[in-house]
Amino acid sequence: MDRKREILKLIKEGEQNTKKLAERFGVSLMSIYRDLKELEKEGLIVRKYGKLEVATRNIKESQEKQKDTCAFCNKENDDRLRFTFHLENGKQIHTCCPHCGLLLYKSILDPIDAIITKDFITCNLLSGTSAYYVLGSAAVPCCSPSALAFARKEDAIMFKTGFGGEVFEFEEATKVIWDLMKYGSILKIGKLNK
Repeated sequence: MDRKREILKLIKEGEQNTKKLAERFGVSLMSIYRDLKELEKEGLIVRKYGKLEVATRNIKESQEKQKDTCAFCNKENDDRLRFTFHLENGKQIHTCCPHCGLLLYKSILDPIDAIITKDFITCNLLSGTSAYYVLGSAAVPCCSPSALAFARKEDAIMFKTGFGGEVFEFEEATKVIWDLMKYGSILKIGKLNK
């Protein structure tokens, strides 16, 4: 007997009492809470204010939409590398890193109010359009070829000295990252700029 399936069946029939569930299966309350947590994670039930409810399809879909994933590659977003587009309509589009943000930039049809990212060294917020980008370095904390943002050109140059790659301003970085993805990252960045 699969206890979780039986618990789900009992919840569908209206069972709300976790103590009764524990007694019925001869297990501790902690075991029942673990099962309920797993059922909730799977999007099969919802626990609200002490009540147990079977999740509707819409609830499961909305929970999946709430996952913080990249709008370009669907990876989970990493807050320290996040690249965010603030649109005029009030919506936000997030990517996991500057690599995906630069690739997505020209595909956004809605007017953009601001582009925000973080300095790779300090993690301070900065405008994506005024950042300096090191593309194709040996440091690849997310997508490849790497694209890392810096507030100061001097920091980008020092990073390039240690980890390789090339330094670009925003508009040029968007073109180069597209070329790298189009032709393959095996090409040396310097060859694309000649």
